[in-house]
Amino acid sequence: RRFKADPEAEAALDHTVPLAGVKAEDFDGVFYPGGHGPLWDLATDPHSIALIEAFVAAGKPVAAVCHAPGVLRDVRRPDGQPLVAGKAVTGFTNSEEEAVGLTKVVPFLVEDMLQAKGGIYAKGPDWGPFVQTDGQLVTGQNPASSRPAAEALLGLLKA
Repeated sequence: RRFKADPEAEAALDHTVPLAGVKAEDFDGVFYPGGHGPLWDLATDPHSIALIEAFVAAGKPVAAVCHAPGVLRDVRRPDGQPLVAGKAVTGFTNSEEEAVGLTKVVPFLVEDMLQAKGGIYAKGPDWGPFVQTDGQLVTGQNPASSRPAAEALLGLLKA
């Protein structure tokens, strides 16, 4: 039996476009929500990487929460350095991943990756809201950080 979403959700999905069709010049900022999925697909997707790099080059804000900072793994600044190098960042912690029992399942740990790429990683208490904003980059630690990260992005858009 096929799951049927509510009509409004289905109507919204009718307007989705392939990531390859999204252009940074059409938007003021970008927000990547969390979930484990981005670690497998968006972290290595050339369209996602190019989109984030276009936002960065244009000086537009980029936000990512929970596992979504994993999409920054291969993103580079215009000077060729990793985007997160020398920046205050956060993302799903190793201890939170351990708590959900997926440390050995995920392709990489967000905390370890951000540090390996030169990010100045910080974290708050597990499962509590914690956000880092460094220039035009906003990162949130976990699901509880979604709202404050979105608010931080909105603050950058209003500035």
